[in-house]
Amino acid sequence: MSLPEVTSPDMAALTPGAGSSSGRRELRRAVWLLSRSFSSMLGLAIVVLFLVLAVFGKWLVPFPDAATGSVDMAHTLQPPNWAHWFGTDDMGNDVFSRVIIGTQISLQVGLIITLGAAIIGVPLGMLSGYLGGWVRVTIMAITDLFLSVPSLVLAIAIVAVLGPGVANVMVALAAVWWPGYVRLIDSKTLALREEPFVEAARALGASTPRIIFRYLLPNCASPLIIKASMDMGAAILAAAGLGFIGLGAKAPSPEWGAMLSVARGYLPEWWWFAVFPGLAIYLSVLGFNLLGDGLRDIFDPRTTSQ
Repeated sequence: MSLPEVTSPDMAALTPGAGSSSGRRELRRAVWLLSRSFSSMLGLAIVVLFLVLAVFGKWLVPFPDAATGSVDMAHTLQPPNWAHWFGTDDMGNDVFSRVIIGTQISLQVGLIITLGAAIIGVPLGMLSGYLGGWVRVTIMAITDLFLSVPSLVLAIAIVAVLGPGVANVMVALAAVWWPGYVRLIDSKTLALREEPFVEAARALGASTPRIIFRYLLPNCASPLIIKASMDMGAAILAAAGLGFIGLGAKAPSPEWGAMLSVARGYLPEWWWFAVFPGLAIYLSVLGFNLLGDGLRDIFDPRTTSQ
């Protein structure tokens, strides 16, 4: 015997096919709220630009071989000019081409770190908030243990054990990033588990996994999307930091942190070598943070006109 579907108002808006007119109204409201904020639109534009560069960058740059470790000693450390918009590096490679191609690496790293942390933290947070009791005590004790150590310090220790490299950096940062998702989803689930729609599903005999993934998880989507958006920028910055100290990507990889690590030895005379990779890190983090602020205004039901 199949159970009738029990949904909350929030879930109805998030469930595909649950009222096309309501979905269109929510979409129009979201676009309107986003368009009202200059900072949110700026963040969206920056994020879209970096996504386009990540996908098509290697076909748009004038010197695609610059990312493969080629050497052109006749053009080393040239300042920005018409042929090389961001100048050249110590090996004569076009810095503009390397920064653009490096966009794919940095965004890929940020996305994998964020997804990995969410995959670990979201189920643990939902189990903790819904089941409570000794399950919650155990999960939150482990979470607090990880939070008691600075995340970057713990990530450095993990990379030191695993060895330098982009893959190990992603594993290490995802392994220390998940406690934030546990805290967020645990508090949200605690607030939702006594709601009438959850009580009704429980009374109708719905299993715990069905209640968690069918009824609770969609209602946790809003804060999860906001946190993931902001974490993308933080993950890019953290990965670049590990690359800067030599634990991430190695030259000649066009990863922004690795480029800065090499370029610091040429400051201040050959400033362009370091400025443009640093500017790329700054803009990408700024874009995701501004977009996250805009998404928070959209999904927060307490949003008021400014």
